[in-house]
Amino acid sequence: MVAKRIIPCLDVKLSGEGGMVVKGVEFKDLKEAGDPVSLAKKYNEQGADELVFLDITASAEGRENMVDVISKTASEVFIPFTVGGGIGSIEDIKRTLRAGADKVGINTAAVKNPELIDKASRKFGSQCIVIAIDAKRREGKPEDKNIVEYEDGTEGWFEVVIYGGRESTGIDAVAWAEEVEERGAGEILLTSMDRDGTKDGYDNILNKKITEATDIPVIASGGAGTPEHMYRAFSQADVDACLAASIFHYNEHTVGEVKEYLKQKNIEIRHDQ
Repeated sequence: MVAKRIIPCLDVKLSGEGGMVVKGVEFKDLKEAGDPVSLAKKYNEQGADELVFLDITASAEGRENMVDVISKTASEVFIPFTVGGGIGSIEDIKRTLRAGADKVGINTAAVKNPELIDKASRKFGSQCIVIAIDAKRREGKPEDKNIVEYEDGTEGWFEVVIYGGRESTGIDAVAWAEEVEERGAGEILLTSMDRDGTKDGYDNILNKKITEATDIPVIASGGAGTPEHMYRAFSQADVDACLAASIFHYNEHTVGEVKEYLKQKNIEIRHDQ
C-alpha cells in the first residue's frame, strides 16, 4: 500500500517588498499567517510529506518575487513542493521548475487551454504536472453531467470553477478529471470551493467521485479542521493525500500530531521524523 501524504498549503500573497502567507474563507477575507519560507521550514521539520505554495498575487511585480520565494525555499526545505497560481504557459512552468519547485500546479490556464496539459507533460514529464480542480456543488440533474446524491438525499453535480472560484465554466468536474488524466496530468489537486476555509471537513462525496473516476493520485483540499477530517477523507474517499492550511498555520495542530492520530486509526502514513 502506498503511504498517504499530509501536505500543508501556503497561500502566498506577494508585494514589491516580499511575501506573506494568508488564509481566508472561500479565498476571501484574507488574514496574514506568516513568512512563507519560515513556515515551509517549520512544516519540513514537523514531518510534512510535501508542501504546496499557491501564489494568489495579482501583480506582475509580485509574480517575479515568487521566483525568489521558490529559490529560497528550495535551499532550506528538503521535501517536494508544488507551486501553483498564475502559471499559464510552458515558459511559466520552466521558470518555476528552474527556480527549484518539484512540481507545478495549473488551474485556470488548463481549463482555458487544455492542450497546455499535453504539451507540459510531454516536455517536463507527467510527474511534475499537477492539475488543480476547483469544484462547486450544483443542484439539478442535467443529462450531460455526472449526477451525485448529496447528504440530504437531493441530487446534483460538481461544476469546475476558475479564477479562484469567481467564474463558472459549465464543465463537469468528474469529466474534467478524466480528461486531464488522459492528457498527461500526474496528479489532481481537488478543492471543494464550498468547504474551503470553513473547517467543516472535506467534501468526500466530491473526493470519492473523482478517486473512483481516475487512476492518478488525488489530493483532497478545502475544509480541513481536525485530524478526524483527514481520516475520513482517507478512509471514505480513498484520496492519496490531504492538504490543509489553517489548522497548521495557527498552531491548532502540528503535522506530527495529525500523523500520530492517523497512525492510531491504522492509516498507512510516512514516518520521516
